[in-house]
Amino acid sequence: MTLERAWDLLSDNTTTGGRLVTSVAIIVLGCVVAYVSGHVLARRTDDSYAKYYARKLARYAAAALVLLALAIVWRAFAGRIGVVLGLATAGLAFAMQEVVGAVAGWFNILSGRIFRVGDRIEMGGVRGDVIDITPLRTKVMEIGSPTRRETPVRGRQYTGRIVAISNKATFTEPVYNYSAAFEFIWEELTLPVAHGSDWPTAEKILADEARLVSSSAEAQQAIRHMARRYPVPRAEVEPRVYANATDDYLELSARFVVPVRTARTVKDALTRRVIERFEEAGITIASTTQDIRVQSSGPDTGA
Repeated sequence: MTLERAWDLLSDNTTTGGRLVTSVAIIVLGCVVAYVSGHVLARRTDDSYAKYYARKLARYAAAALVLLALAIVWRAFAGRIGVVLGLATAGLAFAMQEVVGAVAGWFNILSGRIFRVGDRIEMGGVRGDVIDITPLRTKVMEIGSPTRRETPVRGRQYTGRIVAISNKATFTEPVYNYSAAFEFIWEELTLPVAHGSDWPTAEKILADEARLVSSSAEAQQAIRHMARRYPVPRAEVEPRVYANATDDYLELSARFVVPVRTARTVKDALTRRVIERFEEAGITIASTTQDIRVQSSGPDTGA
């Protein structure tokens, strides 16, 4: 095949042979363009991840252009542009329903002031501090939970994982904000006291120690400030000890208010001090277990 004949086939888009030759040329040219452009973009950065995504972007862009050129060569849209556009629109609407929902959720977050960067929230089953809000996703620095087994940390402290949550979750699930207008949380320390122990002294110890760690004054001021925006009822912020009698022991629960970001630290220090004072006062922390001791009276002499 002469060069002139090859050029005639390449420029001929009316016959099947000409279209095949043109298609092969387009594919080869697309591969070359993808390879060259990918390497050129990759050389502009030293980041290995940026190089990887630059090559991927170049390949995807070249593939899209090749498909468009092949469709033009083979006249895939000839006389059916309306049908093609209609099918494409329907397909995009179905495929991008999650994206549309996420963007709508983004507007919901901003317009409704549901949360902002820095707030401690729980959304989509994930609890943590908001570090970024984009039109599609909210990124959260995850904190642990005592009730969720999948978190490696059982307390309200960072797990080290950054979780991306679709903004669409603001329409489908509750969003809990721990720090938007009230940066305090009610905590409880519950200890079982054995029946027969000096429970009034135990109650006094719990009340004294809870009073030392409670941020009642700050919480009361925050409630007054929040009442300017929302019709919130009066809340009890003073520490208090509640008693609950069971068959096995007397359950004493100290309720107190602490800043939301220091709850675990405060509760840990409170627990240690209360246990030390219980031991000094001779108060036994009860348990549902039993100690069984078997004593032998000596060897059996028999009859």
